[in-house]
Amino acid sequence: MFDATPLLRFIAKRRHNALNRQDPVAAQEQQLLSLVAKARETRFGKDHEFAAIRSVKDFQNRVPLRTYDELWNDYLKAPFPRLENVTWPGVVPYFAVSSGTSSGVTKYIPYTNEMTDSNTRAGVDLLAHHVLQRPQSRLFGGRSFMLGGSTDLVEQAPGIFSGDLSGIAVKTMRWWAKQRYFPPTELALLKNWEEKIERLSLESLKAEIRMISGVPSWLLIILKRLGELVPESEGRLSKIYPNLELLVHGGVNFAPYLSAFKQLLEGSHAELREVYPASEGFIAVADRGSGEGLRMVLDHGIFFEFVPMDELGSDRPTRHWAGTIEKGVNYALVMSTCAGLWSYVIGDTVKFVDTNPPRLLVTGRTSYYLSAFGEHLIAEEVDDGVATAASSIGLSLSDYSVGPVYPKAAGELGGHLFVVEFAERLPTHAEKSRFAEQLDQRLSVRNEDYEAHRAKGFGLKAPEILAVPSGTFAAWMKQRGKLGGQNKVPRIIMKQELFEHLEAFARAAQG
Repeated sequence: MFDATPLLRFIAKRRHNALNRQDPVAAQEQQLLSLVAKARETRFGKDHEFAAIRSVKDFQNRVPLRTYDELWNDYLKAPFPRLENVTWPGVVPYFAVSSGTSSGVTKYIPYTNEMTDSNTRAGVDLLAHHVLQRPQSRLFGGRSFMLGGSTDLVEQAPGIFSGDLSGIAVKTMRWWAKQRYFPPTELALLKNWEEKIERLSLESLKAEIRMISGVPSWLLIILKRLGELVPESEGRLSKIYPNLELLVHGGVNFAPYLSAFKQLLEGSHAELREVYPASEGFIAVADRGSGEGLRMVLDHGIFFEFVPMDELGSDRPTRHWAGTIEKGVNYALVMSTCAGLWSYVIGDTVKFVDTNPPRLLVTGRTSYYLSAFGEHLIAEEVDDGVATAASSIGLSLSDYSVGPVYPKAAGELGGHLFVVEFAERLPTHAEKSRFAEQLDQRLSVRNEDYEAHRAKGFGLKAPEILAVPSGTFAAWMKQRGKLGGQNKVPRIIMKQELFEHLEAFARAAQG
């Protein structure tokens, strides 16, 4: 295969220079005004007087925040699947099918040709950051293994398709990327996840894999199978893909998985790099080390707003943007895009570690508060607590979920049950006790409300740990019809019926 890395390196240097000169505030204002100008003659643009918008303030005064349900009912539902000049000029050719990890509500997120360009530019940023930090890179001398859902799309109407974002990405992929893409079409189309894992594992061993990307929990599953197929590797990627340079992860907080991936990468020269993609658009990519924040992509057809979480849902929430953001505030992320989403609350929460350029950390979901008893834990605090506890006993996690356990009788205290799948083995009784103790202590340090409720058992009992064998979460997701690359295990489950289902399944798996 022709190694195009020198060309990539040239492009990366040009992009690096452009980013160094970029004014984040000016870039974002320009993006917004450009989006508004393009959509001024659409139904949405006329309804919101886009022709009169001259500034960010004008836009925010005319366009209210909307959730998916509000946008769907107001604009998308009636004309679906043929959206022509509704919220974006022309006909929307694709819809990324997305469902909430706990709610299961199916969403159809518009995806346009302009969004293909947007995602391609963000992908180039990812590659640019890698090759600039690795001058001897030969990334384009091999294939990029993208572990996603089925690429098979449903034709909703003539020329209009819906499906997994990964499927749309493959169908709209640029020619130069397709030449280096793995898996081949016949494997990418497979819907049976177990068959797909087996065949992808076998075929990838015949390919020159230089990059692999996916959701961490599903990456662990395929990497475990690869370790079984190459027993002499002892599960180390350096023996499975000796020329691997880059392992890209995203979609969930990586902290609970970090230990497991460090073990897999022992002896390998591959680096970890986090990305923040969403069905609504590509948001950010790591340009520095792990935990140092993801640099937002500000010039690719998306305008970002940020609403303090304690104001979300109020009548007049403060709507920050690149010109007004502050470090350390937990914000709900809002997007206006070149696919016709406008002031759309995507459901994620973030906080900034830098503002110029903006670098953020994903802290969770707007609906993901563990707060059945007034403890007000956010997902990032829970992830951190679980990762700290696992580190304290020297074990790595494959996955976990947590939910509230409500009192069954007067005088009882409520609490939290953590269903935890460990990567190597089940913990001993002593290890499990220490895990629970360290988790409790870390949550108390991170969150004053939790600490107050735990003080002397005043309002919350100590966390309970239900350790389950390897493969339990994959089996549970399969039973729910959610097995596959873009489905994520719900971390915080406040829906009682769903959590009770998981608990029963997990206890049965224990034997």
